[in-house]
Formats: sequence, structure tokens, C-alpha cells
Amino acid sequence: MKHVFRCLFVCALVVSAHGARGSDITGSVNGPVSGLPIPRFVSLKADRVNMHIGPAKNYEVKWVYQRAGLPVEITAEFENWRRIRDADGTEGWVYHSLLSGRRTGLVTAKSKDELISVYEEPDIKSDVAALLQPGVLSSVKRCTAAWCRVAGQGFDGWVQQHRLWGVYPNEKVD
Repeated sequence: MKHVFRCLFVCALVVSAHGARGSDITGSVNGPVSGLPIPRFVSLKADRVNMHIGPAKNYEVKWVYQRAGLPVEITAEFENWRRIRDADGTEGWVYHSLLSGRRTGLVTAKSKDELISVYEEPDIKSDVAALLQPGVLSSVKRCTAAWCRVAGQGFDGWVQQHRLWGVYPNEKVD
């Protein structure tokens, strides 16, 4: 019961912190701890990251990630903890030092059998450099408003931005 009240208190703090911050034209706000935009995409730094139901180590572990580099979205901050959401929509709290500012993306598709083209240039008329299955992890090198330069094991090229989870629509990444 003590955890429930603490979680409600933390949620109230996060909500009030969000309400006190100004937002930019994209709807993001500055985090109360880091001063960085919320929401924002980051990636997991370690091969083993525990997601907790609340912002402390004594809260129950909700999920254990086992894939360094996986993109996650920070949706809130509380002290040294960050509430994250993954590509499946699962949300919970992770200690800040287990997160990296390195941008990564997961290839998305309409079906599990669909292959996504990686092009030599940011143009669907250019040569195809690789075909990727949904769920392939890549480093995001840069993004224009419609294309992202990605690289991974055995591929390097351009993918349509809407085919990646880990970047916002029309986001520019340098």
C-alpha cells in the first residue's frame, strides 16, 4: 500500500511539473530534471535494463530488456529516474544512467513478412542497398523531414522515416 501512495505522489509531481513548463510548437516540454525535451527518444545503454513500476529500485521490476541500443521514448522524469515507453507501448521507470542519447531506430512494417527497402540515396528511385525485416535495429545517423540515414550490421543507406520507430514524424536529426 505504501508503494501505491508513493506512486500516486510521484505521478502528481510529474503531472504538476509538466503543467508548470512551457511547451514548444511540437508540444514537447522541458523536463524538470534534465531540462531536455519531453517526450524524446533515447536508447538503452546496457544489454540488461530493468524497467520498474515506479521510480525507485525498491519498486517491482515490470520488464527486463536484454537488447542494448533499443530505442525508447522518455515520457517523464523524476529525480534520477525516467519513465519510458517502448515500441510495444509498455511503460515504466528506468534509472537514467542506463539510457543513452544515441539515436537508434527499429524497422516497422505493416506485416511481419514485409521487407523494407534501404536506398543508396534518399529517393525511392535510387538503388536498393538492402532489404530489412521488421524489428531490425539500426543506428540513426541523420534524418531529414522524410528520410533517415541508417546503418547496421551489413547495411548503410536511407530509409523512409515513417518506417522507423525511434524518430518522430518530420523530425530532423543531425
